[in-house]
Amino acid sequence: MNTDILNTEVQEFINQHLNSDITSLILKGSPFPSIDTKELIEQIEAKTRCEKKLPSWFNAEQIYYPNKLNIEQTSSEVTAAYKSSLLSGESIIDLTGGFGVDCFYFSKVFKSVEHCEINTSLSDIVKHNYKQLGVSNIETHAIDGMEFLKNTNKTYDWIYIDPSRRHDSKGKVFFLKDCLPNVPEHLNLLFKRSKNILIKTSPLLDFSIGIDELKHVKTIHVVALNNEVKELLWVLEQDFSEEISIETVNLKNDRNEVFNFSFGAEKTLESNYYEPLTYLYEPNSAVLKAGGFHSISNQLKVDKLHKHSHLYTSNKHIEFPGRCFKIESIVNYNKKELKKLGVTKANITTRNFPETVEQLRKKHKIKDGGNTYLFFTTDLNNNKIILVTSKL
Repeated sequence: MNTDILNTEVQEFINQHLNSDITSLILKGSPFPSIDTKELIEQIEAKTRCEKKLPSWFNAEQIYYPNKLNIEQTSSEVTAAYKSSLLSGESIIDLTGGFGVDCFYFSKVFKSVEHCEINTSLSDIVKHNYKQLGVSNIETHAIDGMEFLKNTNKTYDWIYIDPSRRHDSKGKVFFLKDCLPNVPEHLNLLFKRSKNILIKTSPLLDFSIGIDELKHVKTIHVVALNNEVKELLWVLEQDFSEEISIETVNLKNDRNEVFNFSFGAEKTLESNYYEPLTYLYEPNSAVLKAGGFHSISNQLKVDKLHKHSHLYTSNKHIEFPGRCFKIESIVNYNKKELKKLGVTKANITTRNFPETVEQLRKKHKIKDGGNTYLFFTTDLNNNKIILVTSKL
């Protein structure tokens, strides 16, 4: 950690060049003798990425940034705040602390927070930044979190882990045993130190695989931010053996879309199927990832258009975890019928349909945009149809 980067003139230079051309800056080199070009560029690039993702850091003074990869891998403030809202207690330890965003939010709900980070340089950066952010109840440890846990007799209300996939696991089926730390291997130790464990994983982890590898899974949270699934959160409770709850949330600027269901019950339910009615519903990405398709139909009393279409309909408008549309007309899919519509500009979505959006635009000369929304899909009689809709 080069503390000269925190000098006033250097900080001013970084702030003045947040939106500058990086290639041009590299060619000019560093104007500061004690700071090399690579260090300076890393600060500029990392801070630029924090403007929307980590505004508390971006707007604070004298913040030291790691390389941009650490920023890419860290939780956003929005998802970190959501995590902290799920937990409560006196103490928590984060075994894979990273840039410390999750711990920052844990510190708002826990009296005592411990941050473990094996990268000593990153640990020093985090410790410095917490001071700048005015946080005083987080203790940092520059050590491998699992090793720290092995060598302490302390117990905690919660343990938090964000395991990373090993580089040699790319392209393979995602297993937790292939991550660092290997959570399944250390479950006995983890439950020895806490009765409650929260694990963050990539959305790529299959529910069945995760449940099989872990013990005592109580809840799985599917977290999306503006309709992009960001992470899965696995809540483990010691000796828990009841039904697993799936909780989905799509964090939006104006409101949060929430839908919860039982993992086991979903397998026993069946949707009600019907022709398109007055309203059309498209589940958000969190629900689609979670796969609670029959639960949606049963809980919200909406009909599914087809087993594989994942679109729903009703005569009465309801609040729905996703996009809602009014169906203006329904036509069979063929060139003649589409031409009759006279649509030259529309928003296109395909669900359970043999052609892609790009193919349809090119084939039928439909530009993107406007207030018309076309859904190309398959109905319960396996007919290819077009739903002409307007967004609610």
